[in-house]
Amino acid sequence: MKNLANMMKQAQEMQARMHEMQERLAQAEVEGVAGAGMVRVTMTGKGEVRRLKIDRSLVDPEEVEVLEDLVVAALADARAKSEAMVAEEMGKLTGGLALPAGLKLPF
Repeated sequence: MKNLANMMKQAQEMQARMHEMQERLAQAEVEGVAGAGMVRVTMTGKGEVRRLKIDRSLVDPEEVEVLEDLVVAALADARAKSEAMVAEEMGKLTGGLALPAGLKLPF
């Protein structure tokens, strides 16, 4: 019975740490860039886009497709950095415990 109580306590502690991590990730930001920094996207650790900056030299009605491609590339860069940050935080939280492939925590 004592082992069960200890296990429950550990589960509650893990849940509290998970909640704290989610709050940190919601506030943490990463920046994705494309076009040598001409397009910048700022995203939270939860994948929320906070800012989009586009260099004025890219605003050309004749080259809208290039601008669209650069925005998509900057978003992908920011997403990759956000996912890496989440993975690093999860590694800290789980103490290196290998989670099953495809298990996406905390989202």
